[in-house]
Amino acid sequence: MAFSESELEQIDVTVGELCRNSSPPEHRDELRCVYDIDGHCVSVFEERPPWDGSPGEWTRVGVARFRFFRSRGEWTLYWMRADLKWHVFDAVPPSSDLASLVAIVDENRYGAFWG
Repeated sequence: MAFSESELEQIDVTVGELCRNSSPPEHRDELRCVYDIDGHCVSVFEERPPWDGSPGEWTRVGVARFRFFRSRGEWTLYWMRADLKWHVFDAVPPSSDLASLVAIVDENRYGAFWG
């Protein structure tokens, strides 16, 4: 089982709020922050329009990924390195509290998440 309705609501409260705060309405035609849910992973991306202004698909760059391990009841934080693959973010331990990991991404004290 992926996420329950209540878990999806909590994800939107935490991760969704991060994305909404990172995408002010006046800049959404140039930059937007979105999240996707795939199985037990919640991935945050920055999206930008084509560089030359032509119509087309926006470029998507990974910011952070939160993976839920139901057997342990823990979330693990991942970051996208230069090899464009997700890696465990070892600077913080897994947590049962998704909001605490979202705060780490938002703060970006380590300079690993936001470009």
